[in-house]
Amino acid sequence: MKPLSSKREIRMEKKKKKKTALLEIAQLNANDKDNTTAIVSESETVTENMPPLQEPSPKRLRTESELEENKLQQETNDKDALGPSKKPKLSGEEYLKLKKALRERSNQLRIQPRIWLRDVGTSASLNVNVENRVPLFLSDIQHLIMYSIIGCHAPYNPARWCQLDKFNKLQNTCVVVVESLSMYDYISHESLFPFISSTFEIKLEFLNPESYSGNFIQDLVMVPITGTQMRKYVAKYGSLEEAVHKTEDLFDLVKTIFSVDNETKSNDGKLPIQDKFPRTHLMLSGWQMVEENFPLPIKGLMERKYHDYKLTKDTYKDVTTSSPMFGLDCEMCMTSTGDSELTRVSIVDEKHQTFYDTLVKPYNRITDYLTKFSGITPKMMRPVTTRLKDVQNDLRNMLPPDAILVGQSLSGDLHALKMFHPYVIDTSIIYNLTGDRSRKTKLKTLSQEFLQESIQQGRQGHCSTEDSLASLKLVQLKLTKHIYYGDAVMSNVQEQIRQHSGEQNKECLYKEVDSWVKKVYEQSGMPSLNIVIFNGGSSGCCFVKVKTAKNTAVPTSES
Repeated sequence: MKPLSSKREIRMEKKKKKKTALLEIAQLNANDKDNTTAIVSESETVTENMPPLQEPSPKRLRTESELEENKLQQETNDKDALGPSKKPKLSGEEYLKLKKALRERSNQLRIQPRIWLRDVGTSASLNVNVENRVPLFLSDIQHLIMYSIIGCHAPYNPARWCQLDKFNKLQNTCVVVVESLSMYDYISHESLFPFISSTFEIKLEFLNPESYSGNFIQDLVMVPITGTQMRKYVAKYGSLEEAVHKTEDLFDLVKTIFSVDNETKSNDGKLPIQDKFPRTHLMLSGWQMVEENFPLPIKGLMERKYHDYKLTKDTYKDVTTSSPMFGLDCEMCMTSTGDSELTRVSIVDEKHQTFYDTLVKPYNRITDYLTKFSGITPKMMRPVTTRLKDVQNDLRNMLPPDAILVGQSLSGDLHALKMFHPYVIDTSIIYNLTGDRSRKTKLKTLSQEFLQESIQQGRQGHCSTEDSLASLKLVQLKLTKHIYYGDAVMSNVQEQIRQHSGEQNKECLYKEVDSWVKKVYEQSGMPSLNIVIFNGGSSGCCFVKVKTAKNTAVPTSES
């Protein structure tokens, strides 16, 4: 047998020591276990020998220590029955009812629209120090408005500065523009705008287009042109830049949808002797024509709703301060279709002479002549052979290309004629005695009040020649006065501006603006996006709020 090496001897010695130590530890553990078993058996023996505890007699008076112990026990039980908010816990049916209500409330909150600011929007907030604040552009606000209305179909979205969630849940988008008030008016008199300050959490500064010679209204409502329109202007002018230079009203709705030859404009800008201001200032804008339901040759509507309508001219001249005005009025009767159809049309010129007057035979059988209103009788209609298409051709040939049509609620007359015309003045809009745009004053009342003439008298019904002449006279009268003459709405606005022009009355103006914004906000419905814009000065401010339904009420007990 070979002798062990020195290293191996050392290893063997270490193993013997380890085994010895393990045996000693095992012996100690065995001794501890025997001692523990002996102690437990002794305690069980002592417990068996103790007499049983007896319940205290109910007749015995309880000591103070027992009363204190019972009180503590009761408080502990009561605490276990209450939740963290000190309200009783629910169980069974009540618990399930509460759980269902909480789930419904959570779902409702999840689908409600909301708006939050990104970094760019936060930098424009009025809460940021003015040295670090970076104002938005008006186009940013426009993008939010468009996105809230048409969502993903908008040409731009407001993702640069904010995020609008669940835009498709919005019922309304309400925009209020307060002219002449700037951001500095709000900041220096914030306490006078209690509703705006407390309701609108998002308050932003934006750069007013007026500061760089822009136009606030145009910048707000002007949207990118379509590809078809762009190709049209590029083909006509060579480039969009050239089109902008040569066409002042490139984005005017009327001049966009009607073919207007701007190069034929020959007026030197001088007013007729009797006029105090341009008659073009009384004409309805394209947006007003849309609001008043005037027939417009808009693509899509022409193929469906207005498929049988005609233009008064294929090409129009640009209207001027001396363009001729013609008073127009139509009379209608009920036919077998259940609708009213044209039976008479009358036009008078500025010299108060009859320019065109004819009866018209409807294509359908007349069921009610409405003589009380139309003045039309069966006897008058027997010899009539003129049809609507004949009237349309006559007017296309007779009316000048820059004619301005004048009438009371003129949209109804143009629908009766089934014709489009770009230049119109509506006496029901430029005159108002109620102070409310939605409540229009009758032509009979206007004629009596301003012309001191009585029209629509007797039982023979209206006369279209008389009504058209009265409308024309009202416009001619207004042109000899001022643009606010006979308009209670604008007269009230001017009076308020005059009253609040002094520094001492500005506080009253601020309070009225705050009160007015509150009324508009309350009527905006919900959920809705509400935007208030102060556009005075070089720096304007914008207030944004998504108005949502109040949280659903749920039981207040703890689950």
